[in-house]
Amino acid sequence: MAALSDPPRIIAPSQSGVLSQRILRWYATHRRRLPWRDIRDPYKILVAEIMLHQTQVNRVLRLYPGFLKRFPTLRALASARQMEVVIAWKGMGYNNRAVRLHRLAKEIVEQRAGRLPRHIDEWKQLPGIGRYTAHALVVSVYRDDQPVVDVNIRRVFSRLFWKMRTTDATQRDSDVWALAARVIPRRLGYRWMQALMDLGATVCTARLPRCGDCPVSSMCTSHLTMSPGRFVPQKQEPSMNGIPNRIYRGRIVETLRTSPRPLLIREIGPRLLPDYGTRHRAWLRELIEGLRHDGLIAVRGELKESSARIHLA
Repeated sequence: MAALSDPPRIIAPSQSGVLSQRILRWYATHRRRLPWRDIRDPYKILVAEIMLHQTQVNRVLRLYPGFLKRFPTLRALASARQMEVVIAWKGMGYNNRAVRLHRLAKEIVEQRAGRLPRHIDEWKQLPGIGRYTAHALVVSVYRDDQPVVDVNIRRVFSRLFWKMRTTDATQRDSDVWALAARVIPRRLGYRWMQALMDLGATVCTARLPRCGDCPVSSMCTSHLTMSPGRFVPQKQEPSMNGIPNRIYRGRIVETLRTSPRPLLIREIGPRLLPDYGTRHRAWLRELIEGLRHDGLIAVRGELKESSARIHLA
């Protein structure tokens, strides 16, 4: 839910300094210990950024070390078969991210001699890299003072600088990016980004913000006026038997991961649905076609034929 585009609360430079000092002091004591923090290895940072998209930190913490052990360098990842990368991605979810990461590694190795970009615009020209990821990588790898806005930082800044009437409200993304560029403490952009992310993830949370534990609650525009929001359920996803299709997509990939040979459609169906029958064929073909389009699987033969054989790409 977006807020009205009111102008942000203007703070004096001295107040801005107090704000950043309080947040950075809080971060020094309460920061999360994460293996991709305070390192300078561009490849390890890149892997973490891609893994953290739409995935809880706890899950990434479990799977990140094993993935790096299997592919310890960018060249090792680029030279691997896509199927090996998808298999190593097991448990992370959103398997198309593994495909994008593999393609990105190959392009950097083949087109850039393995050198990661230095500038934001260069990152944006690479496949699968959007505004947030480009900024986050430049800040994390090169310690540039650049704005970074993820979902947590957007929520923190919306509440701090605009009057949010409910906890589910946030300011327009473009407004927050513009403000974020103005309040970066000089030469502290990296720590500032990490501090804001932790503050949003652990204190200034979406549903139940812990304002009593916030180091800048006295400077917050919203904390005395913000009421609980009405979190509207997300638009219902396409599903079968109450289970979203994206879950079945993951199960298809998992089935192919563990199979020593390509599988026929009629072999995959019963592994997804105990009551699989003719009424499910069109649904399953649509899922398989989507996975093929995303580059996760390959199909030998015509998909509409019962003899088509399916395997990981």
